[in-house]
Amino acid sequence: MTNTTKKLSKKKGVVVSDAMNKTIVVAVQTLKTHPKYLKKYRSTKNYKVHDEENKFKKGETVEFVQCKPLSKDKSHTVIA
Repeated sequence: MTNTTKKLSKKKGVVVSDAMNKTIVVAVQTLKTHPKYLKKYRSTKNYKVHDEENKFKKGETVEFVQCKPLSKDKSHTVIA
């Protein structure tokens, strides 16, 4: 068998909450197009992201990747 590494999906967003210990909430905006009317609109999804050192504050832009589930809602970790 060959060793193939899985490409990690990187996402970038803005921190909207840093109230929890070692966890931040990051809002990621995506641009979508309606299938019938072809109008473009913005969609926002919130992710709970693991921040081991509690160094990111509200309003900062962060980049994160998916990892193994750390809790019920948290399965991403900060890389930058």
